[in-house]
Amino acid sequence: MTATPSNVTTSPAAGSRRDCGSPEHAVHRRLFLQGAAAGAASVASFSGLFSVPALAQQAQRRSKRCILLWLCGAPSQFETWDPKPGTATSGPFGAIATNLPGIHISELMPRCATIMDELAVVRSLKTDASEHFQGIDLLTRGDKPRPPFTRPLLGAVVAEQLGQLDSPVPQFVLLDPCPEGNEFKAFKAGNWAGWLGAEYGPVRAGGEYSIPDILRPENLSETDHADREALRAFFSRKYENDRRSAAAGSYNAAFERVRGLMSCAPLFDLSQLPEAERRRYGGGAFAQHALQARHLIEHGATFVMVANGMPWDNHVYQHEMHQMLVPELDNVLYQLITDLKTRGMLDDTLVIAMGEFGRTPWMNEARGRDHYPRAWSMAMAGGGIRGGVVHGATDPLGFDVVEGQMDNRRLFATIFAALGIDPHEEYELPGLPTFHRVEEDAAPVAELLASQSEVREIE
Repeated sequence: MTATPSNVTTSPAAGSRRDCGSPEHAVHRRLFLQGAAAGAASVASFSGLFSVPALAQQAQRRSKRCILLWLCGAPSQFETWDPKPGTATSGPFGAIATNLPGIHISELMPRCATIMDELAVVRSLKTDASEHFQGIDLLTRGDKPRPPFTRPLLGAVVAEQLGQLDSPVPQFVLLDPCPEGNEFKAFKAGNWAGWLGAEYGPVRAGGEYSIPDILRPENLSETDHADREALRAFFSRKYENDRRSAAAGSYNAAFERVRGLMSCAPLFDLSQLPEAERRRYGGGAFAQHALQARHLIEHGATFVMVANGMPWDNHVYQHEMHQMLVPELDNVLYQLITDLKTRGMLDDTLVIAMGEFGRTPWMNEARGRDHYPRAWSMAMAGGGIRGGVVHGATDPLGFDVVEGQMDNRRLFATIFAALGIDPHEEYELPGLPTFHRVEEDAAPVAELLASQSEVREIE
């Protein structure tokens, strides 16, 4: 199967242009009026579309969705999914039994211990990148850079494959407590969607849990706003078509997105949700953004990535920091997964919780754990993933993987297969070699998939 990038335009058929001969100044009056009418109708339809029941009903008709809880900075596997109690590498925390016989996780995660039958835990990730920027790029895009090719983020691919571009609700949302970029600039603005085009990049929000500056000024009527938008859209589209400009296409896509955001802004206002729900998730930004992710997915978004600054990078006072961070993650995962299940959404919503690598089995001089990509853990649930599975294992001290090794490619192949996306689809990019969604035919891990049909089709 071969896909063509959406931002590569094709030439119009001969004789298809309708103008008086000048490509720069001709404006066909009938086409303009048609465009104006369409623009006005479109704006009017957006302004009247927003209602929670309508969007919820629309969301239920869609295919699978995904929430990525991005644990930026990289949590320790020893204090989460792969404890080594009573060993030199364990630290001060013990392990507790879960509702899966014989399976133990950190004592800092008592709530997740009660829903392990819904979770799939991978204890055998082994990747290459040991620095944050490289690790984040690798584990959010699925592979190393191959310049000049820019691989899209996981969220961009899922939005392109499963999303609805005509929905006013953004299909890829990045929720970050520091929307302008944290001090490490881990999520500074960049080429998020790669060659897929700006329409598949994320809408970035956070901070006060709302999107600022998207309300129509009171002195601008809805009709005037629609007319202005129709005029802008007409000339922009004409420029895009005449110049064969992918950049102009991305520019137009950004305007379309803003128009949709104006209609669905209430979805980003958490004050409209019941106070009891907000308290249940917890008062921190990460917890509130997780609740917001559930709300957005429930009402039409396809992929929501919840980042949390850089708190997991505990080179200093590892145990004290994890003693605060892990219980919050434990509660957030528990609330999110049980909420999705209660609402009948878990089977269609994949939840992923991971960072860019793990932490060292040893402690440094500052009582912290350093970066360690050689053997680490993550968890998934719902959305085509089989619950009650613990895949892979590390040695008794957690230095290396001894069973079921997975790298970033096999992880992404598994995620794509769970969502019903072909991991091995080819992309033909102008002037570049053929690329695949997942390179080198890396196979999904069958043990982690709820259905084996995807594996059989891929094989």
